[in-house]
Amino acid sequence: MTIVIIGPPAAGKTRIGRRVAKLLDMTFTDTDKQIAAANGPIPAIFESLGEPAFRALERAEVVTALAGGGIVSFGGGAVLNEATQRDLDGCLVVLFTASVEAVQKRLGNSRRPLVPDIESWQRLVDARHELYESLADFTIDTSHRKADDIADDVATWITEQFDAQQFEKQQFEKQQFDAERPGPKPGQAQGRVS
Repeated sequence: MTIVIIGPPAAGKTRIGRRVAKLLDMTFTDTDKQIAAANGPIPAIFESLGEPAFRALERAEVVTALAGGGIVSFGGGAVLNEATQRDLDGCLVVLFTASVEAVQKRLGNSRRPLVPDIESWQRLVDARHELYESLADFTIDTSHRKADDIADDVATWITEQFDAQQFEKQQFEKQQFDAERPGPKPGQAQGRVS
């Protein structure tokens, strides 16, 4: 099972995502961290190669991360890619949101290339809000609660989804078994033969 965490920059995707993975004993991959590990700091990539080159690196990392399963945290703009949007069809998608006030504290002296200040962050969120919402199976606000409490809520939701999928799978397998079994089917009346 692959769970993908999406949302704007500074929503807590990495910090909380790691905690969720630990709670569920799953692997955790942060696509931005993987890009930076292989190619250097993201601001430097934007500066030297430009956003299109970064998005190409990001798309490749998304494909790799999704193939590995577990909990995957996307960079804020990863979902702008239509192929990535299609890839999310088979995943559980969790959207992290945050208020302007909370993000302002988190950004501090951040060197995020597309959000150098809170005004640019708000414009980015406004532009992507509908897309984020359309892709999400579950949305949680990370503004004012402790990271551990948010992680607990997300882990509980994921567990419930997994349990529901397992139940549906068991029901399907039972129906297949019943259909292949000779003799009367469950719920069918048996007539007397004279």
